[in-house]
Amino acid sequence: MQKLHLVIGGRVKNPQGTEFVDLQALDYVGVFPDYASAAEAWRGAAQRSVDDAEMKYVVVHLHRLLEPGSED
Repeated sequence: MQKLHLVIGGRVKNPQGTEFVDLQALDYVGVFPDYASAAEAWRGAAQRSVDDAEMKYVVVHLHRLLEPGSED
């Protein structure tokens, strides 16, 4: 099974949470075939916005949503 991962980012209401302020303004970095490549893309995007405390990037494990009972 392919383990797809999505990397997205945007402004958050609280830097400790993941509630995005404007879903229309999300930055879609991309979909990746494995966690390693997603983490690399996440790291690059997060480092570009390191001076903006309200900007947050996350990795979403799409494969867990597509097949909820499957193992990691």
